Amino acid sequence: MTDRIRTGGCQCGAVRFRISGKLGRPSICHCRMCQKQFGGFFSALVTAPEEGMEWTRGEPSYFQSSVNIDRGFCSDCGTPMTYRHPGGLELAIGTFDDRSDLAPQIQVNYDARLPWVETIFEAPVHKDPDFYTRQEAIISFQHPDHDTQVWPAKGVKI
Repeated sequence: MTDRIRTGGCQCGAVRFRISGKLGRPSICHCRMCQKQFGGFFSALVTAPEEGMEWTRGEPSYFQSSVNIDRGFCSDCGTPMTYRHPGGLELAIGTFDDRSDLAPQIQVNYDARLPWVETIFEAPVHKDPDFYTRQEAIISFQHPDHDTQVWPAKGVKI
């Protein structure tokens, strides 16, 4: 991972971060705790540098999921954001504004994976053009994928 400045944050924008420094190895973890934290099939994480990580708006709240592990999330929108352990801090890849070069390089806790996870992308692709037209009409309250000077703490309201 390069030494460029990276930014990211939660879905509502209440928690934002900036990183200067080299990121560690991106990975996915199949353990049950990660499945539950992310509400998904696995987590996708990348190690933050020891120096150069700063919270620029708010900070995550934490749930201690085991004796020496706690997991950070936005207390406003619930976005899973961090995995903190004695060896350091890992950030959810999905929280980065630019995720294009953060492809996982290793799988952790592989034996705990769901048996069908290796074949999910063989499923048919939904190609109904009307579905995508309807999706374009959605008004998103999600924070954009870049830093903003001001953003409503509780999301946009209509």
